[in-house]
Amino acid sequence: RSARLLAAALASLPSLALRLPSPAASPSALLRSGIAAMSATTTKPSQGPVEKLRSEYAPFPFSVASLRLEFDVREKETLVTSRMDLRRESHASADATLQLNGEDLTLKSISLDDTPLSAGTDYELNEEGLTLLRPPDGPFTLTSTVSINPADNTQLSGLYQSSGNLCTQCEAEGFRRITFFPDRPDVMTSYSVRIEADKAKFPVLLSNGNEVGKGEAEGGRHWAEFEDPFRKPSYLFALVAGDLGGIESSFTTMSGRKVRLAIWSEKENLDQLDWAMQSLKDSMAWDERTYGREYDLDVYHIVAVNDFNMGAMENKGLNVFNTACVLAKPSTATDGDYERVQGVVAHEYFHNWSGNRVTCRDWFQLTLKEGLTVFRDQHFSSDMTSEAVKRIEDVRIMRSAQFLQDSGPMAHPIRPESYIAMDNFYTVTVYNKGAEVIRMYRTLLGADGFRKGM
Repeated sequence: RSARLLAAALASLPSLALRLPSPAASPSALLRSGIAAMSATTTKPSQGPVEKLRSEYAPFPFSVASLRLEFDVREKETLVTSRMDLRRESHASADATLQLNGEDLTLKSISLDDTPLSAGTDYELNEEGLTLLRPPDGPFTLTSTVSINPADNTQLSGLYQSSGNLCTQCEAEGFRRITFFPDRPDVMTSYSVRIEADKAKFPVLLSNGNEVGKGEAEGGRHWAEFEDPFRKPSYLFALVAGDLGGIESSFTTMSGRKVRLAIWSEKENLDQLDWAMQSLKDSMAWDERTYGREYDLDVYHIVAVNDFNMGAMENKGLNVFNTACVLAKPSTATDGDYERVQGVVAHEYFHNWSGNRVTCRDWFQLTLKEGLTVFRDQHFSSDMTSEAVKRIEDVRIMRSAQFLQDSGPMAHPIRPESYIAMDNFYTVTVYNKGAEVIRMYRTLLGADGFRKGM
C-alpha cells in the first residue's frame, strides 16, 4: 500500500519528474535539462502551479526599439540601470498596461521620460514584476535602476557568481532576474551594454556583440561597452566578467570579412582549447558551404568555465560552455570526447541563424530552433566523420530514449499544448524527435529545396 501511495504521489508531480533527462538523450538535450537546470517558475509559492496554454498566446502590446544596460559591479551588490525606448503597438488597446517581468529585484529608482514615478499611482510591484499603469500613447523611455546580488543567486539563473567569476544563464526565463523587461522570445530589441567592475578581480569583461569602447575608471576599476546591432530576445543576453585566459584566431567569411575568434577559460585549461577552436572554424565554413549562412558580427566569443550550470548556451556572439563540452587534448580525451566537443561547438554556433537571428514566437515553439539545430549538428557531424556511423548513433538514441519517453507517462508532442515550468521541456522529444521531423522535410524537399528554405 505504501508503494502504491508513493507511486500515486509521484504521478501527481509530472513537472518535477520531467526535470531529469533520459540517460541516453542527445548531448544538447541532456545539457539543457540537467539536474542543475534553473527554475523558471515565477509565481507565488502559495498559488501552486500555474499552467500556461499555447492557445492563450497574444502578441505583446508594446515594442522595444532599443535597450541600454549599465552594470555597476560592486562587492556586495550589482546595480543594473536599464533604459528602454518603447512604443505602443497598433494592435494594442488604448488602456493596455505595460507589464514587465521581474524576479528578486530591488527597485532603486524608476522614471518615465526622465520624470520620476510614484509607486501605487504610476506603477505597481508584485511577485511577477512591475506594471506601468498608464503608459503613454506615443513613444516613451522607461529608465530604472535595480539592485541584484549575484553572489547570493543560488538559482544560477540570470546573473550569478561562482568561483569568483560572473556569468549569465537567461534561457528560458532568467533575464527577469537581471532587470525589469518583457521576458519572452517574441520581444526582440537591439542591446547596448556597459560593464564597470574592479580590474584586479574582473580583468576580462564581455557581453554580446562588438566591443565599441573600453577604459580605466577611478579606484582601480575599468569598463567596457558592447553593441549588438541585431535585434534579439532577452534569453540570448549574456555577460561574463572574471579572471580568465584565452586563445585567439580568425576566420575569413565567404564575403571576405575577417572575424576575430576568441575562446576563454580558466587559465589552467588553456592547453585544451585548440580542438574547440578548430571545431568552430569547421562549423563556420560548413554552414557557409552547406546552407549559405555567413557569420554576421566582427567577433565570436566562447567562454568555458568549470562551474557553468548548463552544458552550453548559444548567446548571440558570446557562447557560454561548461568545460566538459570544450576541453580536449590527446593525453586525456577519447575519440568520443573529440566528437562531442565538435558537435556541441557546432550546435551552439549553428544557433546563430536557427534560433538567434530567426527565433521562436513563444516557448511552445522550442522545437523550431532546437529540433532544427540538432538536425544541423547531426548533418555536420556526419560530414565531418562517418555518415553511416552517425546515423546509427542518432537512431540508437531515438530507440533507447525517445521511444521510451513516448511510451511512458511523460509522453508529449514536439510542440506541447501547455506547460507549468518551461525548463521541463528541454527533452529528447523536443530535441531529437524534432530533428527527425526536420529530417523528413529535407527528405521531402530534397537537398536543394531544403537549402533554399534555409
